[in-house]
Amino acid sequence: MKSLELKYGCNPNQKPAEIRSTSGELPIKVLSGKPGYINFMDALNSWQLVKELKAALNMPAAASFKHVSPAGAAIGIPLTEAEKKEYGVEGIELTPVAAAYVRARGADRLSSFGDWAAVSDVVDEATAQVLKSEVSDGVIAPGYTPEALELLRQKRGGNYNVIEIDPSYEPPAAETKTIYGIEFVQNRNNIIPGFENLKNIVTINKDLSIEAQRDMILAMLTLKYTQSNSVCYVLGGQVIGVGAGQQSRIHCTRLAGDKADIWYMKKHPKVLGFKFKEGVGKAERDNAIDLFVRKDTTEYELKTLDEVLEVVPERFTEEERDSWLDGLKNVTLGSDAFFPFRDNIDRAAKSGVRYIVQTGGSLRDDLVIDACNEYGMVMVTTGLRLFHH
Repeated sequence: MKSLELKYGCNPNQKPAEIRSTSGELPIKVLSGKPGYINFMDALNSWQLVKELKAALNMPAAASFKHVSPAGAAIGIPLTEAEKKEYGVEGIELTPVAAAYVRARGADRLSSFGDWAAVSDVVDEATAQVLKSEVSDGVIAPGYTPEALELLRQKRGGNYNVIEIDPSYEPPAAETKTIYGIEFVQNRNNIIPGFENLKNIVTINKDLSIEAQRDMILAMLTLKYTQSNSVCYVLGGQVIGVGAGQQSRIHCTRLAGDKADIWYMKKHPKVLGFKFKEGVGKAERDNAIDLFVRKDTTEYELKTLDEVLEVVPERFTEEERDSWLDGLKNVTLGSDAFFPFRDNIDRAAKSGVRYIVQTGGSLRDDLVIDACNEYGMVMVTTGLRLFHH
């Protein structure tokens, strides 16, 4: 099969629409559902991310995509019992592949509502159980066990989108895009950032652990498939905040930092102790938790918590919030291009950032490095710009 007809393009009025192979057969099989134009954009971008993460770190990887950018990405590190409770997977015996997806979706569960999932390895029954319990549009992977495929084919009355991709497929070197009748041609960005790109430590502090290096690689590869400008915060093999598609880099840093703070606030014992009313689903729980931990929630929004919680706890005071966030430490911050001003570093410090990986090459690199030194951070400059449009 060299092409596949789609219901419509980005919007219902954009038809006819199809996907085509530029050389040979399409490297994909649709095993369930009928994926659309945006589904395939998410699928093919997210697949590249997890495939390259697996190649760089030799661990199962997963991503949760929305609108052609990752809401989260992670590698298959086991979850603690508290994390299983936080992410609502207490009853599932998680394999490394399943753990990777749970962590990827756990970065920002509100944004991952209705996501596209990508998994670097064969989807097993545990991963399928997780996917079946979440509101998700589809999944792409190099294969599925029979048990996993059977579970996924039951989801959404048989309309859940399941795509199998040939893991050996390599696209042509040149890629094209058409905008307003004009064709753009460039070589694919085939660089896979790895440990060899982390040699240039420019700060006084050069104490870069293997775990921090791993998180830097996760950050860089996530950014490679995130709409630019973009930054992301990573901790423990898991993206915890993405700022995508902003025109100003400081806005990326603030947006992603705020998401990282929210991610950490959700680990507070007051939140983990929530007692939900009978029949409240995962999506409603996620929304309630997000409303409770956010600083800007209105009194009107807070009233909705009465509908889902048996008892609504007292809101966090500023002192409680600041005290808890002081525990967010050893975070890695990645940027898809250089930091033009030190304000990015000052904001990053507020969210526990200790390690930074960025392109370098700004006229104010010395001021950015000085700021890192003031905070005792470790910063690596790679010379790799990772714009994605």
